[in-house]
Amino acid sequence: MEKWELAKEIYNTSRLTGTFKLRSGQVSNQYFDKYLFESNPALLVEIAKQLKELIPPETEVLAGLEMGGIPVATALSLQTGIPVVFVRKEVKKYGTCKLAEGVNITEKNVCVVEDVITTGGQILLSTKDLRELGAKVHHVLGVIERTKEGRENLLEDGLQLHSLFTMDELIEGEKEHAKG
Repeated sequence: MEKWELAKEIYNTSRLTGTFKLRSGQVSNQYFDKYLFESNPALLVEIAKQLKELIPPETEVLAGLEMGGIPVATALSLQTGIPVVFVRKEVKKYGTCKLAEGVNITEKNVCVVEDVITTGGQILLSTKDLRELGAKVHHVLGVIERTKEGRENLLEDGLQLHSLFTMDELIEGEKEHAKG
């Protein structure tokens, strides 16, 4: 599948209109319901096939952020063979009581995986936690980059964002191909 075709599929599958409050507190008149593309096996496989090309070569572990980054990171792991950890927003008080579930990340080059990036707030919080656990984190993979603000916030923390699509690319790509 060509990249523009994938953009069109994500757009048609996931775009909702109305009034939506984002995690950042911002209000948007359109929303990309990430769970609609993440729960579609064929679409998720195609996203992983294209997103894997953006994985930095030094990556030793993929870190899927709770909750939306986990299916994307798992699909990428299946495509590449790179181990994955699942990063909680907070430690549970039962079971293993770990923040990062999965393989050991100490002294490993970890690439954070997220589905949609707006301000990068949760990525920054999770990256801080991963670094405190001994991970070397310098890169973030994302499916959709909603705003430039997220990229700028990540750069300030030494994180390079590699996104498959910007929101503008999804919207403009759909408009262009709708013209036929």
